[in-house]
Order: sequence, then structure tokens, then C-alpha cells
Amino acid sequence: MAERDAAQEVTRHSRGRRLFGPAVLAGLASGTLAAVAGTRAAVSVDADSDAVALVTAGTTAGDALTMPLVTSLALVVLAAWGVVLVTRARVRRLAAGLALLASLGTLVAAAVAQGQLRGTVEDSLAQVGAAGGAGVTGWYVAALVGAVVMTASAGLAVRHVRDWPEMGQRYDAPAGSSAAATRTTDGSLDLWKAIDQGLDPTDGPSGRAP
Repeated sequence: MAERDAAQEVTRHSRGRRLFGPAVLAGLASGTLAAVAGTRAAVSVDADSDAVALVTAGTTAGDALTMPLVTSLALVVLAAWGVVLVTRARVRRLAAGLALLASLGTLVAAAVAQGQLRGTVEDSLAQVGAAGGAGVTGWYVAALVGAVVMTASAGLAVRHVRDWPEMGQRYDAPAGSSAAATRTTDGSLDLWKAIDQGLDPTDGPSGRAP
């Protein structure tokens, strides 16, 4: 039983390490995609050209048709991934959890934004007395896809972050290096004290060179 549990643990650990690269790349790429897509118009105006011009002008050159909350949350996800890459232990697990929460928030924000932005376009068309509606753009689809991939990647991080390699481990000082450095420093101080007292540190205990 113990051997089987150990084998399962090794398999889980190995699987987690294999997912490290793909999960990080997918998380960073999808976060960047969602952040950029959130700054673009998520809906288009389906009306005649004059009405489109009036609606666009009334929405501050289309800025009111973007998804700033999606961009903000995607940037939080990217920052959390950065923390995952450079930290360890509990801080790293907390960062993975933050990435998952922010990714879910991005997904919800993108889903809610569609209805809100459609309403904005329809209200603007009604104000100018034009018929028409609103349709989603490719940027909205990109933001939605990015949010889905971000959520999946962050979920993998939460599940496997304990098994992922940590940056800088190879540069850690060995456990006994601190004590060795202390002993070396103490020995150097003893030599200087002997010189200050006019003694030859190369002499043996009897005052003669060994």
C-alpha cells in the first residue's frame, strides 16, 4: 500500500511539472489577449452610416463601447502570474488563487458587458431616431476566449502549483555554508589579533615554526 501511494505521488508530481510550461504560457498569452481586447469596441452599431456616425460620436469615439473592467482584471491576472513565477510556498499558492479569482471575474465581466453595451447602442440609436441594433465584434469574442483560457490556466495553477519548479532554488546557499562562513571569519579575526600583539601567527604553540 505504501509503495503504491508513493508511486501515485511521484506520478502526480511528474504530471504537475509537465503542466508548468503550458499553463504559464497559456495564462500569460490569454491574459494579454483579454487585456488588449477589453480596450477595443466590444459591440458594433448595425444601422445606416449616418446613425453609426452619430452613435459613435455620442459614445466618445466608441470608448463607451469598450470593457475597461475586463482589461483591469486581466492585468491583475498577469500580475498574479508574475508573482507565481518568482515566489515560493504560501505566497505562491495565494497568487495562484488570486489569478483564479480574477480570471473568473474577467469571465463574468465579459459576459455581463455584452448586454450592457447592447443597451448603450440601442439607447443611442433611439436618441437620434434611427432604427438598428448592436452586434458583437471579434474583440468581444477574443476577450471571452481569453477569459476562458485564463480561468482554465489558473485552475491548473491552483491544483499543481505545489509541484511546479521554483525560481532560484539552484542558487540557494547550502545548509552548512553559514556555519562554515562564521568559522572562517572567526579564524581570520584570530590571525589579526595575533599580529596586533606582535606574535607570528605561523609559529606553533611553543613559539617556533612547526
